[in-house]
Amino acid sequence: MRFLIILSALMLGAETIAQARETLEEAAAFARQLVNSVSIGNMATVYPADHASLAGEPFSLQEYYARHVIIESIPRSTAYTGSDLTATIRSCHVNGSLTLLFLPISRHSQNVLLSPTHAASVSVWSDRPAASRPRVSLIGNVTVFPVLEETPDREAIQACYVAQHPDARWWLPGPREPHIAYWARFDPHSVYYVGGFGSEHFIGNIPLEMYQNASFPDHATEVGVGGRVLVTQD
Repeated sequence: MRFLIILSALMLGAETIAQARETLEEAAAFARQLVNSVSIGNMATVYPADHASLAGEPFSLQEYYARHVIIESIPRSTAYTGSDLTATIRSCHVNGSLTLLFLPISRHSQNVLLSPTHAASVSVWSDRPAASRPRVSLIGNVTVFPVLEETPDREAIQACYVAQHPDARWWLPGPREPHIAYWARFDPHSVYYVGGFGSEHFIGNIPLEMYQNASFPDHATEVGVGGRVLVTQD
């Protein structure tokens, strides 16, 4: 009898924990909102196989990126495009891809270019990192646009990027940059999310399509599962 009581208590506890966990759909929304709440992450790449001393070793460093935002009435001086942009612009990529400023002088860029698949990962965490708080890793590849004039939606992504990183206007691709620079796009193909502790939050892979289509607020703070606050997007 005592065994049955203990077993029932364990089963009830397991059911309570299962009910408290984030669903896969909620985790996808949290992951997407987390990436969209900031514009600086940690990029990881791998040294090429023919590197003299660090072949195959991982390399990780801070990296600027631009995520999807809504930009309204961007003046010419801010957009830095050479033409007035006063209409509302939705950019950079609504599907969760990220815009990068690609400088071949950087170690990350060299590793990406020498990777057969242009592989990289971008990790983002909450503004107050802790074991109980969410973080996400996007694993994917980088597409570089070496011809400035052939960059898809160049004016829009440039306006988007500068709106999120005003200091970058000094090294944008073009005739005036201090180093050679190109626009690039990071396309994730795998999403790994840690919501916090596994007894309460989702931990694991999120299907790419679900991540890309996740619904999240652009300009609002909302309370999510378990009373957690979705970070307001600036």
